[in-house]
Amino acid sequence: QVQLVESGGGLVQPGGSLRLSCAASGSIGSINDMGWYRQAPGKQRELVARISNGGSTNYADSVKGRFTISRDNARKTVTLQMNSLKPEDTAVYYCNADVRRRGWGRYDDYWGQGTQVTVSS
Repeated sequence: QVQLVESGGGLVQPGGSLRLSCAASGSIGSINDMGWYRQAPGKQRELVARISNGGSTNYADSVKGRFTISRDNARKTVTLQMNSLKPEDTAVYYCNADVRRRGWGRYDDYWGQGTQVTVSS
C-alpha cells in the first residue's frame, strides 16, 4: 500500500502565507511526478502545481508568482509554499503522486485525503 499524508492547511487572512506538506509512505519503488490540486465548493478539482522527479515545475496561471512547489526525493515529500493568498484560493488541497510500488512494473496515481485552506478576513 501507498499513503499520502498532507499537513499544513488552515485559516489565514488575505495576503498571508501557508505551507502545505505531503509525505508518501508505504511500499514505494519510485515516484515520478508529484503535485497539488485543489477543489473549491461547487467546482471541479484543478491543478495547482506539479513537479517532476528531476525538479521541473508547472503552475496554474492563477498561482504563478505566488506559490512555489518543491520536493525532497530522499524523504518522499512535496511541499507547496503559498504566499499572497487570496480568498479565491480557498479550497480543499490534495496531494497527488505518480508512484510505482516496489516490485511492480507500472505507475499508479495516488491521492492524499485533502487539507482545507481558507483565506478570509
